[in-house]
Amino acid sequence: MTFQSGAPVSAQLPALVPGQGAARVPDRTPWRAGIDRGLVLSLLGLFIALCWAVLLFRAGRAASPGSSPTVDGAPWHAADLSLLFALWVVVIAATMLPAAAPSVLLYARIKRLRHEPWVYLSTLLFTLGHLSVWCCCALAASLAGWVLHDAGAVDESMAIGHPIAGALVLVAAGVYQWTPAKHACLEHCRAPLAFMRTQWRRSLPGAFRMGAEDARYCTGCCWLLLALLLPAGALNLPAIGGLVALILAEKLLPGGSVLACAAGLGLVARGTALLFP
Repeated sequence: MTFQSGAPVSAQLPALVPGQGAARVPDRTPWRAGIDRGLVLSLLGLFIALCWAVLLFRAGRAASPGSSPTVDGAPWHAADLSLLFALWVVVIAATMLPAAAPSVLLYARIKRLRHEPWVYLSTLLFTLGHLSVWCCCALAASLAGWVLHDAGAVDESMAIGHPIAGALVLVAAGVYQWTPAKHACLEHCRAPLAFMRTQWRRSLPGAFRMGAEDARYCTGCCWLLLALLLPAGALNLPAIGGLVALILAEKLLPGGSVLACAAGLGLVARGTALLFP
């Protein structure tokens, strides 16, 4: 059976339930699937809200005079890197988890329809697989921030102070929006059911591996958009909110690929204007 991104999900799910026809699947414990969806969605929403609460708190502290560790020029140590890493994990989770939520919900639903055990634990491991990939991105951003801080190149909001650096990142992110790699990863993110069908694993380690593999594609789609937070600042809340809106629009709206290309043009135009005022 061939899965098409435009076909209704409910019409394609039976292929993931061994021995079940399309007419019988909706009658298999629908109320439990509804409970799963409500519980998983509530927990995801709670975690996203917690991430934003941390960001609001940190942004408020950074806005207070003398409260930011980036104000003085003293070199950072391992403890400072740990705090910076934790901040980047929160930033990336707040940015990426809303777009990953449909995949997490779909995984929990399929797990229930297949009558496999450990639905909630498997869904948690699937989500932690995403988080493990985001932690790798956070580590890279933290190391970059550490080097930039010790070079005196970041301000109180942890943004790169040199305008040319920001312009170059804008141009690079805009060009990437047009590349085949971007659109291959975006197509994966827009059609998670095809991934579930071909890469399904029953075991608990398999759930974690599936989450990491799914996050690898999603990160490949958005990594240069996330890199925009280096010149914009890890505590630049409007920039983070704009990225969340753009990533969600690319993934969920019809014509997401066209929207990605249009956003790329806008980023290149903005970066070029900064390079050649």
